[in-house]
Amino acid sequence: MYTNSAGASKPARRRDLVREDPGLGMLAAQLLFAVQDELYRRLAESGYHDLRPRHGIVLAYLDEQGSRATELAALSGRHKQIVGRTVDELEALGYVERTPDPTDRRAKLVVATRRGRAVMRLSDEIMADIGARAARAVGVDDYRQFRRTLQRLIDELRSQRPPQAAG
Repeated sequence: MYTNSAGASKPARRRDLVREDPGLGMLAAQLLFAVQDELYRRLAESGYHDLRPRHGIVLAYLDEQGSRATELAALSGRHKQIVGRTVDELEALGYVERTPDPTDRRAKLVVATRRGRAVMRLSDEIMADIGARAARAVGVDDYRQFRRTLQRLIDELRSQRPPQAAG
């Protein structure tokens, strides 16, 4: 038994339900995958073959002057350990480096290298193009409303999430 968006239970095969009435998670995943597929395909075409979607949890949130890993974790909504492993990968690939934080010698900043800054600029351009195409496809007003509604849903769901365990 599966429940559709109208709240009705009905016997169905999952594949039929997903085609007829995909849930919020399915729609969000399909949107994410479509955007990531295009972004990383275009990055690869521009010479960044070594980047993967998981690297976005760092590169999408990294400030030009650098960010602490804890900031990246908070912004991306991922655990500090996952961010740390991703920073390790990006450092090995030459996209970021760790430098001392000038405001706290105990802390490190993750800073984009020249290659990292270049891919961040290109990613911003690609994402702007994807967003502009989406706005043209559904209309600018509908696109703006969609983004506002999506952000409200994200904020609501995150507000209900229990705090992440330390460690």
